[in-house]
Amino acid sequence: MDLSEGAEIGRASDRAAAAAGIVLLTLASAQFLMTLDSSVMNVSIATVAKDVGTTVTGIQTAITFYTLVMASLMITGGKLGQVLGRKRAFAIGCVIYGCGSLTTALAGNLVVLMLGWSVLEGVGAALIMPAVVALVASNFGRDQRPRAYGLVASAGAIAVAAGPLIGGLFTTYLSWRWVFVGEVLVVLIILGLTRRMADTPPEQGTRLDLVGTVFSALGLGLVVYGILRSGTWGFIRPKAGAPTWLGLSPVIWLILFGGIVLRVFLWWEDHRLTRGGAVLLDPAMLRNRTLRGGLTSFFFQYFLQAGLFFAVPLFLSVALGLSAIATGVRLLPLSITLLLAAAGVPRVFPNASPRRVVEVGFVALFASIVIMVAALDAGAGPEIVTWPMLLAGLGVGALASQLGSVTVSSVPDEQSGEVGGVQNTVTNLGASIGTALAGAVLISALTASFLSGVQNNPAVPKDLGAKAQVELAGGIPFLSDMDLRAALDQANVSPQTTDAIVKENATARIDGLRASLSVLAIVALIALFFSRRIPTQQPSAAPARNPPP
Repeated sequence: MDLSEGAEIGRASDRAAAAAGIVLLTLASAQFLMTLDSSVMNVSIATVAKDVGTTVTGIQTAITFYTLVMASLMITGGKLGQVLGRKRAFAIGCVIYGCGSLTTALAGNLVVLMLGWSVLEGVGAALIMPAVVALVASNFGRDQRPRAYGLVASAGAIAVAAGPLIGGLFTTYLSWRWVFVGEVLVVLIILGLTRRMADTPPEQGTRLDLVGTVFSALGLGLVVYGILRSGTWGFIRPKAGAPTWLGLSPVIWLILFGGIVLRVFLWWEDHRLTRGGAVLLDPAMLRNRTLRGGLTSFFFQYFLQAGLFFAVPLFLSVALGLSAIATGVRLLPLSITLLLAAAGVPRVFPNASPRRVVEVGFVALFASIVIMVAALDAGAGPEIVTWPMLLAGLGVGALASQLGSVTVSSVPDEQSGEVGGVQNTVTNLGASIGTALAGAVLISALTASFLSGVQNNPAVPKDLGAKAQVELAGGIPFLSDMDLRAALDQANVSPQTTDAIVKENATARIDGLRASLSVLAIVALIALFFSRRIPTQQPSAAPARNPPP
């Protein structure tokens, strides 16, 4: 080989690396955008409600239904990638999502806001997120996938951390509407870069199982909606003022009925397969031990991640009174170590055991939570979250560097779209349950601590303490000192009693946060036990001989 040939090979290699980098950036940007919508407006709910002429509850409903639509259609979105081709499904999803973002930016009332945000963006995300998983598989070899999946997953986790900061900056200095205008611009850039991606063509003869689509969407919708409403209605025992079904909270019935519908869905898919019909999901895929191990770890990762991102911002923004921008800045250390771990582990330890890396990830998450619990105190400042966030970032990054590759590589590449749908369904369930459980434990511990404190505090009149026991037994809100003091002043409570109640509330807040984080620490240990299902080497599935129609 002469020098000119060597130089040409070198240039070709550089071009291939640059093209791969652009593809990775495109897919990571899409993942960032899909996840951002779940967190960016949480700090601006009151402002958005005022601008579109609705209540805070109305905006919370829009956020809830975005999650609901996205989670319900995720498996269907994965199958549509097979029917349309992954790249085409991704592009169509981006167009729908961009239309939703534009509609949201221009919304003048709640109905239009929900059409854009909850419906169009939810449908777009359901097409995009499974396609992202499949497109990584079609654009990167098995040896490159851990790093590729790690960086894509990192983009989603960073979006959760950066959401409050981005939302706070735009709402404070411009308008929340510009967040969605920015999303439209990002979607246009992503669409422009999509042509560089390698694609798998639509599978000939593949059709959509419409009955299976109805069963999966209904079952997942019931389960997710039940989980999302658990904080308001109670999980089993109904909260004060909440509806009841046969003496129990509707939540447990919704989850139970949803589980039954999903079982019927799997039976229907088996029935269709035996008769040679088209299926939405091959149930045999879920019997793959390696895939189940990866999905289980994904569930726990997003459970812990969501629980942390529920509890820590509450401590910073409510207990300490930090602004949305300051809260976002305090969460940024997680983004730094997350990226370092997600990109660095596959590069520095390319032959590392996936099981060992996943175990290290859960241990890091456990350590971060324990340090946070130990540092929480009534006089603690925002600096106590720095080390926990750094450790949590390392943990999530380590998990992200392995799990995506484990799940997709455990099945033939032609099933990567289906895996993408199931994987994103599992992560949505994990995040929803993590947030719901962390919130339920926090409010329960907060209520018990506060009511005990006011009853035993001599500065609080006995009649007022007894009244609080009756009226607040169903749960008290997580209030800042300023908001509580304003409410007590409006109720004409004496200054001495107000000071005592505010002090008890501050103590109860810390007790609630400690209890919530302690439960997350226990879940991290449970996740560590289940990580034994992760293989010691990245799997390498053979192509399917007879892929389902």
